[in-house]
Amino acid sequence: MAESGPSVPNASGLSGGPNVIAFPRTPPQVGFERVELMRILDLYGRMVAAGEWRDYAMNFDRQAASFSAFRRAAERPQARIEKCPALRGKQGMWTLYGEGGQVLKRGHELAGVLFPIERRLLKIVEG
Repeated sequence: MAESGPSVPNASGLSGGPNVIAFPRTPPQVGFERVELMRILDLYGRMVAAGEWRDYAMNFDRQAASFSAFRRAAERPQARIEKCPALRGKQGMWTLYGEGGQVLKRGHELAGVLFPIERRLLKIVEG
């Protein structure tokens, strides 16, 4: 009988097969869906046209995705919209934060969370 060489133990400690090590998986990052991003950028465009906002930033993390709108580039965001899927079953995955970091609105639907900003936009147009 011909011997095929020494056997190498595999991940379970048994010999005879290749040594396989599982690659550690990192959780995927949270992002905005196309419809959500279009809704947010539409509001951003209207606020820019009204002269309220001038710059924006987006942050994509493992726990949440956020969109921040700035009046000027060098200051704190005037508004921040955050999507946190971990809160989907609790208070809703959408949160609107104000300039000081206070929670202005939480909800399950993006339209309801954006309403306070859209209402302010209507006041600017009427005034």
